Amino acid sequence: MKKLIFIIPVLFVLISQAQYEHEVTGYEWPEDEKVLQKLEEWQDLKFGLLMHWGSYSQWGIVESWSICPEDYGWCERKKGSNPDDYFTYKKEYENLKLSFNPVNFNPDKWAEAASDAGMKYVVFTTKHHDGFCMFDSKYTDYKITDEESPFSTNPRANVAKEIFDAFRAKDMWAGAYFSKPDWNHENYWDPKFPPLDRNVNYDPELYPEKWEKYVDFTHNQIMELMTDYGDIDILWLDGGWVAKKPAPMLEEAYAHKAEGVSSGFIKNRVVNQDIRMDELAAKAREKQPGLIVVDRAVRGPNQNYLTPENRVPETQLPYPWESCIIAGGGWSWVPNPEFMTPKQAIHMLVDIVAKGGNLLYNIGPGPDGTWPQGAYELLAAMGAWIKVNGEAIYSTRAIEPFKTDNICLTQKKDTKEVYAIYLEQGQSEGLTSSEPLANGLPESFTVKGIFAADNAKLSMLGARGNLKWENTGEGVKIFIPRKIRNNLPCDLAWAVKISEVK
Repeated sequence: MKKLIFIIPVLFVLISQAQYEHEVTGYEWPEDEKVLQKLEEWQDLKFGLLMHWGSYSQWGIVESWSICPEDYGWCERKKGSNPDDYFTYKKEYENLKLSFNPVNFNPDKWAEAASDAGMKYVVFTTKHHDGFCMFDSKYTDYKITDEESPFSTNPRANVAKEIFDAFRAKDMWAGAYFSKPDWNHENYWDPKFPPLDRNVNYDPELYPEKWEKYVDFTHNQIMELMTDYGDIDILWLDGGWVAKKPAPMLEEAYAHKAEGVSSGFIKNRVVNQDIRMDELAAKAREKQPGLIVVDRAVRGPNQNYLTPENRVPETQLPYPWESCIIAGGGWSWVPNPEFMTPKQAIHMLVDIVAKGGNLLYNIGPGPDGTWPQGAYELLAAMGAWIKVNGEAIYSTRAIEPFKTDNICLTQKKDTKEVYAIYLEQGQSEGLTSSEPLANGLPESFTVKGIFAADNAKLSMLGARGNLKWENTGEGVKIFIPRKIRNNLPCDLAWAVKISEVK
């Protein structure tokens, strides 16, 4: 997972807004009524957990990418006995399987913390690009349940199954992250050819039988997950370069390169890698009716929602979407990770929900099978806020103008109720050090662009009584009495419910 995988950071800076415009034209709504219903329910959930975890966690490095022979910063090799020797490094990386022993793995504790935080679904990395399986696949020995792995004798060795079971027990949805490229498999990176980049290291059109074996392997592994791991709600596929033909955004990127717009941001080749996604999605839904398939970064009917990575769109988007965001450290575990503050995290959640999206918040478990303490502390703070304000978050949809100044708006689905969420201000929101902090709620504030109906009632979530209000030329002006301001129901952001707007 790197910057929506197929776009490099320089391009992000240059055309980030253009990318969102491009996504609008590329989304295809599913035709399956069960999938549409599932998507509607998913949009009600708003807040989920993503976990990157694998044998690489022992080194505290970025997941998978250090064995990819590309020269981006995230691919830099710093561990092992001789990181300058690629083949020695790759062998030592793969041998991390022999020492991966997360003896403190307790998914019930994770599920409880996530549920208390208000999360409603989990997406877990069953396999990342390096090919190491965190589930008991019978199609490879490169897995945590292999007899050479010390954790294989643990009763909870089939990690993915244990996680899905634990989170479902807390009434949360289960999502399976799965990497379409597998850099360990002989029919993706053939050992007879050196890997050139993230792509398959041979031409599938010149070696169709070899490629067909890889397609069968991929289908077989995904069908294992769809068959043997209980109810799966989301199949979250990564590795957008594995597609029937160059993804349209890649084609566009290469066109820009050819035109000289950016001379070096694309360093990997474009290779036709037909994984037969239509067939795979249909087979998966035979086992999991209504399954949401997220074929990331590949325009078409199998990308049921979009996944802007580590960033939030500027405005509402006209299709289902989810920002996947690092909570602290990296996607995978790193030593001494620094997590977002509760204020940053809560404001981000509110901003995303106001724009109609979901927040998929990533936490990387450590090599011993535990979360950093900072993750628990952050989730506890988010949960405390959501217990008061969840009504303004769950089962809501975007309503224009989405956000004005520091006030975000949401609307309850299928009702007239609108919520104005006032975000606490302070230096972290852009004030200079010479400006005073403006924490807490003022005596009054105006929600620009929103006007209360004549008979509307306004109230603050978590506080008693109705609020005084008046419509002005700009919008509805809301008055917060001293007794509420002196005894606020929560910190950092406050939601005012407007029973009806004009």
